[in-house]
Amino acid sequence: MKLLIASYDTGKIREISRILKGLPLETVGLRQFKDIKPALETGKSFTANARIKTKTYGEQTGLLTLAEDSGLQVDCLGGEPGHLSARFAGQNSADTDNVRKLLRLMRGVKSSERTARFVCVAAIVNGEKMWIVTGKCEGRISLRASGNSGFGYDPVFIPDGYNTTFARLGMKKKNEISHRAQAFTKVRRILERILAERR
Repeated sequence: MKLLIASYDTGKIREISRILKGLPLETVGLRQFKDIKPALETGKSFTANARIKTKTYGEQTGLLTLAEDSGLQVDCLGGEPGHLSARFAGQNSADTDNVRKLLRLMRGVKSSERTARFVCVAAIVNGEKMWIVTGKCEGRISLRASGNSGFGYDPVFIPDGYNTTFARLGMKKKNEISHRAQAFTKVRRILERILAERR
């Protein structure tokens, strides 16, 4: 059975595929559909954008479709970058641009006030049915970028209970504790039910 992971981000697809490993699913990404029309992420929240993406791509492909919208909420920035995390420094900004902007805006903010969280909202569409699940990982923003593992804001996010960034902890540990790991543990249970019903 095919599962469309509605993303062009190879790092994200790889991470999700690892979490879903062992399920009898063939995962495919959006790059495998040349003429697919892009979803317009006009929502003002992670949930709204996850819904839009799942519905748009599920209707076009007819596949069991999984989309997620995730990002970073920084308390001292009023929850920014939030649902604009991937485009924080501009429409086609690279991860390094977004991280640089974040650290610049937080210059001079004390350690105790650098609290933040990663949030992941995942949506699954199977025909007419849709499921929504959420995962969160609390932590804080480091003073400077550190580490080479992961992607996005991983080099500056220190999860609660640890003294180093996601980018230094490595993918194995990240996949045990991250916002995406929490959301996709719930996703996995839903997919197991869908697969059982199709037997």
